[in-house]
Amino acid sequence: MIERYPTKKIYVGDVAIGGDAPISVQSMTFTNTRDVEATVEQINRLHFAGADIVRVAVPEMEDALALRQIKERISLPLVADIHFNYRLALEAAKWVDCIRFNPGNIGEKSRIKEIVKACQERNLTIRVGVNAGSLEKEFEDRYGATAEGMVASAEYNIKFLEDLGFTDIKVSLKASDVERTVEAYRMLRPRNDYPFHLGVTEAGTIFHATVKSAIGIGSLLLDGIGDTIRVSITGELEKEIEVGRAIVKDAGRSKEGLNIISCPTCGRIEADLVSAVAEVERRTAHIKTPMNVSVMGCVVNAIGEAKHADVAIAYGKGSGLVMVRGEVVARLPEEELVDRFVQEVERMAKLLT
Repeated sequence: MIERYPTKKIYVGDVAIGGDAPISVQSMTFTNTRDVEATVEQINRLHFAGADIVRVAVPEMEDALALRQIKERISLPLVADIHFNYRLALEAAKWVDCIRFNPGNIGEKSRIKEIVKACQERNLTIRVGVNAGSLEKEFEDRYGATAEGMVASAEYNIKFLEDLGFTDIKVSLKASDVERTVEAYRMLRPRNDYPFHLGVTEAGTIFHATVKSAIGIGSLLLDGIGDTIRVSITGELEKEIEVGRAIVKDAGRSKEGLNIISCPTCGRIEADLVSAVAEVERRTAHIKTPMNVSVMGCVVNAIGEAKHADVAIAYGKGSGLVMVRGEVVARLPEEELVDRFVQEVERMAKLLT
């Protein structure tokens, strides 16, 4: 098990971030926040998709004023995303659980002081969100839009908050490419113990965003770095949560749900494996118990994999085996295998809970 970097535990609403808390997965709405009905509808979609935290954009005062109604109608912790106008943060702080601001576009330090004061009064957390594309001029002039510049900005602003007596901080260091993102997080991690929010920003459509995020976020999680994540996808909100949870799980940072092992397609396959695996995924999606299950299309790899799986299917020609922890429990026609397999998975899940 990869050892996770020890970090300070903070709270966004009732969700713990850092310390020994599970790695949380969050997303952001794309409605006009002032449209309360549409924003609440999107937040509810994210809630049912499994999001832990939700963020909303607050570009205008109308959006900030809508936060009270939104907060009254949702159960997820709410983060206000603030750029440029610090007065929006002061209004948002009355209703939300966390303020995210970008030091590169807030401006004068007196404005950050006002934000900190408002957060202190309500015991809110602050996310210092550094983006490579909008560094403060002093850091960009000195370092360029590099990982070094991002880290210098983050350290400067962390110290500024600390000097004001504020330490309920989480930090993000995002670039639109994997290399700079990973380099920045790795560079900053040994220098403080604040929890990190991971993400590759502006990652593109689902294909590109999934690849970039799996490499970037996954690499950092495998380094023991990261306490909360967002997968940025130009597309459906639920996909951000689906991909994010898969990254956390496949990086070994969450044991919830099934790990489905299935072989790649090849000339040895003796069944419609693609359809079988899709049906298994659909019919077992509700199971949260951590288990390894195997759906294999021929005898070459099937028996070996089945020995290490809690429940397995080993397809043959027109028939196959259902195995539980290496022991054959049924030899059945192909069309009956998935039904029996799902029964055994559900039985095993009950035994393990």
